[in-house]
Amino acid sequence: MSLLKKKYAESVIPQLQKQFAYSSVMQVPRFEKVVLNYGSGEAAANPKQFESAIEEMAQVSGQKPVKTIARKSIATFKVREGMVLGCKVTMRGDRMFEFLERFITIALPRVRDFKGLNPSGFDGRGNYNLSLKEQIIFPEIDVDKVQNYHGMNVTIVTTAPTNEEAFALLEAIGMPFSKGKK
Repeated sequence: MSLLKKKYAESVIPQLQKQFAYSSVMQVPRFEKVVLNYGSGEAAANPKQFESAIEEMAQVSGQKPVKTIARKSIATFKVREGMVLGCKVTMRGDRMFEFLERFITIALPRVRDFKGLNPSGFDGRGNYNLSLKEQIIFPEIDVDKVQNYHGMNVTIVTTAPTNEEAFALLEAIGMPFSKGKK
């Protein structure tokens, strides 16, 4: 059991139950999944670069990414139906908690000029989205072998019905939010 999962079970659940006056432990918001997404319009033009991005995402997540494919053609973006546009990974359970623990304690502190996460990244349904500019913040990636830098989107999906409850959940597990408005 990861330390973050243990922290969630032992201290976060009672804290949130008291804070929001839940009558049952089952009402306390929990994590459903974490999705990493990398999108690149240049995937078809530069397949070697795209393959290295897939390999790096596999190293970061511990799972093999799934390629995302265009569903329809859009001429203005030079996209054809069936073209590979990016890749994504969905993590659940223990692997999700291990990723979140590494992300909070190791990767985020390695971001240059880090002043905290933007608290306005919630979608209204208790999910949090953030974008990373570089993949080299993850310790699993060897900086010397990186050919070019690319970013990725991280989506944390919770069962929280409101942004306020999701914010309290993420803050309780140690997400470093900047001091601004929610």
